[in-house]
Amino acid sequence: MGNTFKTAFLLTSLALLLMFIGGYFGGERGLLIGLIFAGVMNVGSYFFSDKIALATYRAQPVTREQLPRAHQVVERLTQKAGLPMPKIYVIPTDSPNAFATGRNPQHSSVAVTEGILNLLNDEELEGVLAHELGHVNNRDILISSVAATLAGAITYLARFAMFFGGGSRDERRGSGLGALVMIILAPIAAMLIQLAVSRSREYQADQTGADLTGNPYALASALAKLDAYSKRIPMAATPSTAHLFIIQPLLGVNVGNLFSTHPPIAKRIERLTGRPAEFQRAG
Repeated sequence: MGNTFKTAFLLTSLALLLMFIGGYFGGERGLLIGLIFAGVMNVGSYFFSDKIALATYRAQPVTREQLPRAHQVVERLTQKAGLPMPKIYVIPTDSPNAFATGRNPQHSSVAVTEGILNLLNDEELEGVLAHELGHVNNRDILISSVAATLAGAITYLARFAMFFGGGSRDERRGSGLGALVMIILAPIAAMLIQLAVSRSREYQADQTGADLTGNPYALASALAKLDAYSKRIPMAATPSTAHLFIIQPLLGVNVGNLFSTHPPIAKRIERLTGRPAEFQRAG
């Protein structure tokens, strides 16, 4: 029920934001346009947020014959958890990472990068896939996917506001001020959405995945490797979708824990193993 409420809250917030922007720039007509746009965005984010996320990273579907290693593990874990079989995708990048998306377990997808397939051994890969199925099992893939779409929409609106012009000098001045406010506030709003849905979810998915495999040390080892190698090969990810991944993409910049969409790797490893993660910076 919590995730349902959060999803409704995010969708409502987007509608109010778009109506405010429309009303600010276009009066009653702008308000109506904002409302219509919000309705389209809300329907799109609910039904197509997973497809948008997968398309963003050029993820390609793979069959059991093409990637038996991952399919066999997911088939075994879903049977154990009583979950439907998700679609499996591969992202063409050497940076190691993975994410799950979809609006419910019946419409879910798990995407892994080529880099993670090359980096992890079978037990570690099982731990990562169990973590992603943990997101599916915990019913939080919808909220994360919707948040990604809405954060992207807010960021897009901020960029659009930058080019919005008025007629007279006073109108341009007012428009410029509104655009400046949007440019400043939109990334903050996007980040707040991510922070609201991400940190506790990762701990829960770690625990669910560890319970599913019965091997928390394999996931801990995978997290340590992913942390080390993702720094060597940063992933070109969008800020609005960074929270989807098992390891936060660096985006080339380390802004510290305050703005992180994920808990620190050391704390995640410590929770899994019950001891400090001295090895988490291995490599």
